[in-house]
Amino acid sequence: MMTDEERLRLALTRFARPSSDFDLNPTIVLPEGRILRPAAVLVVVWLRPEGARLVLTKRSSHLQHHPGQIAFPGGKVDASDNGAVEAALREAQEEIGLPTGQIEVLGELPAHETVTGFSVTPVLVFLRGDFTPVLEVGEVDEVFDVPLSHLLVLEQYRIEGHRWRGGWRRYYAVPWGPYYIWGATAQILYGLAARVQG
Repeated sequence: MMTDEERLRLALTRFARPSSDFDLNPTIVLPEGRILRPAAVLVVVWLRPEGARLVLTKRSSHLQHHPGQIAFPGGKVDASDNGAVEAALREAQEEIGLPTGQIEVLGELPAHETVTGFSVTPVLVFLRGDFTPVLEVGEVDEVFDVPLSHLLVLEQYRIEGHRWRGGWRRYYAVPWGPYYIWGATAQILYGLAARVQG
């Protein structure tokens, strides 16, 4: 039986398409010639003796955009960043004190377009050893981890919806305990789970 580490390495060899917040909403017409802003997030798989865990954050309730939502650590790609990997690592170090010396970068996942006009590149990494988060005050309210085994089962995901701009917007959700993981975060994880399932 393959380990979580082996399953993820194998999954990255399988083809996957870019995704979008609009995938489940085909009636929404996107403007031609739209320009997306580059962003990057870190999909942190923490390799623990008792099983792999995925590290996520709860955004500060005081933020203007997406307050209180569950998210990967990450943010905009700055002009000074040498690509998505560097941006995601920098943001994760700033937001949660992620020790880059304990990180192995596996590679980039397909880009995801958000309703807020970003093209987000998820960067999949392994974290080894002990990790005590150091939160950036004002950005992150909480750091928590979820069993990877929960997130790699496609049946754990459901499609839900809410009112948005006069209509309904549908999205993926994969709740775990008190945490409601949904939207772009859930869809990126759904895509990864699909690749692992093969």
